[in-house]
Amino acid sequence: MTGAALHTLLSHWRRHPLQLFTLLAGLALATALWSAVQAINAQARASYAQAAAQIGANAMDRLEPADGAMIPLDTYVALRRAGWLVTPVLEGRARLGGEKLTVIGVDPVTHPSLPALDDAAGALSPADLIGPPGRVFARPDTARRIAGLPGMPPVIASDEVPPGAVLTDIAVAERLLGQRGQLSRLLLLPDQPRGLRRLAEIAPELERVAPTARSEIARLTDSFHLNLTAFGLLSFAVGLFIVHGTVGLAFEQRRQMFRTLRALGLPMRRLIAVTLAEIAGAALLAGLAGLALGYLVAAALLPDVAATLRGLYGAPVDGGLSLRPAWVLSGLGMAFVGAFIAGGQALWRLRSLPILAAPGARTWAVGAARNARLQATVGAALILAGWLVLALAGGLIAGFVFLAGLLLGSALLLPAALGLVVGGAERLARGPVTEWVWADMRAQLPGLSLALMALLLALAANIGVGTMVKSFRLTFTGWLDQRLVSELYVTARDDAQGAEIAAWLAPRVDAVLPIRSVERRISGMPVFVYGIIDHPTYRAHWPLLQADPDAWDRVARGEAVLVSEQFARRTGRWTGATVALAPDWRLPVAGVYSDYGNPTGQMILSLPALLAHVGAVPNRRFGIRIAPDRVPGLAEALRRRFDLPEDAIVDQAEIKARSLAIFDKTFFITGALNALTLGVAGFAILTSLLTLWSRRLPQLAPVWALGLTRARLMRLEVARSAALAGLTAVVALPLGLVLAWALLAIINVEAFGWRLPMHLFPIDWLRLAVLALVAASVAAVISARRLVRASPSTLLAVFSNER
Repeated sequence: MTGAALHTLLSHWRRHPLQLFTLLAGLALATALWSAVQAINAQARASYAQAAAQIGANAMDRLEPADGAMIPLDTYVALRRAGWLVTPVLEGRARLGGEKLTVIGVDPVTHPSLPALDDAAGALSPADLIGPPGRVFARPDTARRIAGLPGMPPVIASDEVPPGAVLTDIAVAERLLGQRGQLSRLLLLPDQPRGLRRLAEIAPELERVAPTARSEIARLTDSFHLNLTAFGLLSFAVGLFIVHGTVGLAFEQRRQMFRTLRALGLPMRRLIAVTLAEIAGAALLAGLAGLALGYLVAAALLPDVAATLRGLYGAPVDGGLSLRPAWVLSGLGMAFVGAFIAGGQALWRLRSLPILAAPGARTWAVGAARNARLQATVGAALILAGWLVLALAGGLIAGFVFLAGLLLGSALLLPAALGLVVGGAERLARGPVTEWVWADMRAQLPGLSLALMALLLALAANIGVGTMVKSFRLTFTGWLDQRLVSELYVTARDDAQGAEIAAWLAPRVDAVLPIRSVERRISGMPVFVYGIIDHPTYRAHWPLLQADPDAWDRVARGEAVLVSEQFARRTGRWTGATVALAPDWRLPVAGVYSDYGNPTGQMILSLPALLAHVGAVPNRRFGIRIAPDRVPGLAEALRRRFDLPEDAIVDQAEIKARSLAIFDKTFFITGALNALTLGVAGFAILTSLLTLWSRRLPQLAPVWALGLTRARLMRLEVARSAALAGLTAVVALPLGLVLAWALLAIINVEAFGWRLPMHLFPIDWLRLAVLALVAASVAAVISARRLVRASPSTLLAVFSNER
């Protein structure tokens, strides 16, 4: 009897192919958006792990300065003489061939086996690697770009080097980074000799750090991937509304079928088991289709995501996508979870369905109306729970919990809110047709509530994320105008040429502003410490969020430091606090400045003070103040005089254009997911109207029989759908603005370390509202065309039906 029962249940889908398409398409879309995000995250994390393996970053204990400073070469020599088996590593970022690359310098003689060096072992001797001019290893695409640059050793292409990085001997790395006699870390080799002096006696300033399973880059980019996961989960939830509505409708239409099967002797447990098998089969088919679609979406988005991660974090992410079991299983798992969540309510109602329960559409409508009150209660509880978690816990996870509670709670409150508005309009209506329209709209709310919830979430997400992105762009553009005031930026090949260029420029320009920095690790985070000269450019154009009245004077005298907002928020050191730049060097914080788009911390202090405490500070980059009309001539003179490559001299406009291009790439995936989510919501409205069409005839046929033409009824149907979409858009506006506030004031601060001012964009809201109205109207027209095409006999047949 089990086979007959399954055949009977599946016959419903043969008679209602549109419902089957809606079920599979909704679940496939939800799975596709989720699996696309998971595929991107999995590919990025796999790239981090591969990069760590390629440079041996996580295989051994390492020694690092507790204060985050660089390690002097003398410390390494002292450890080796004491018998400790250590190997040095110098790592930093340098601009090579027009792009910033991570330069990794190792000692090929003492460093354990590295894949890139092993591949070249047959063709190169150790003398080739460590003797002049040395060798540089890079991925083939990077090797093509940097080969032949002035001062660049021979470049060897190797797939065993992380993307966005070059591997070389430590002596070559010193020259490329301009850091002579400085090391980033020391790796402790296995099998150390016995009886060695304690590390604390030889190098007390160093601390021993155990290897971790996750790389530094993986930890740094956690917030980016968490944001993507949250967006993927929201997209999944929007798609799931389609599935829930379709399953609920199919359950109501099969009430009589369930009663008949039970009356024929099919046990309830077996009926539930057969229904579960039906849902599982649909989940498998839709999940496989969703995985295929998700792979295509991820493959299209991954190159821009990889460019973003490389540009923002220096993360070694490749632009190619691999099929990985983790995200495949995750996508299939979410398809099954989503299908059973969507069908859970129907299964529960099936479990409590009496054999002699009366069928009919009215039963479904009354039950849905009763559920609306429960949904409203649960929605209010979710919003309150989100606020409480945010208030009591704080942090990034609490921020996402708050957003989840806010969005899902608001979606559950929507049917009750729309019911109140429509009910009020019905009481104020005058005339039989107007009263019927509002009453009919209220009667149709339960059937359309899930599609309207999906539309609400999509509109709110578009308003919130769009407001955040545009506020960021507006602020970022203004910030660039303030910060990038030098008319020309020059990068020398090395320190010697830098000093020569500065001396040559001094009598020819208004000012030469050195851009000199060293990297430190302070309070557990990487910090770039910049030394500046005392010049009016900084006082007039550097944007300070808070500062002492004499901040710039104290900085010029070497008595204080300015810190970036990221550093201040993550360490709690604001104006008035003290920062330890070295064990014997502490300075008070005189002010905090904004530094948007930078994941690391920064500090600014007097260049003479920096040089007095730090021996080797690269002297290769300069900002040039000069009249704008003299920029082309000076740039050409610099190229001729010092034989500088094209990308070594960049004007202000070009740097701004590059920065904004990176910004747009950063938020490309956000805009794409926004558009996909809104498209899924529009599809939800269409499928809801189409699947509910058979239930519209009993409401429309009597009105048609009373004299309303089918053309007018079609116009009223379109107006009804547009009105509901318009009301949903009105509710979505404040929800979207609260979402934008949360993203700017909570998520951005916790994830990236900066808070942005919130700007409003009414034109965008109007555009979204119009788009929602158009989507609802088009869906209503497609559905209502059946009414125009229906023959009078079809409409009259309604009166002979029990409905």
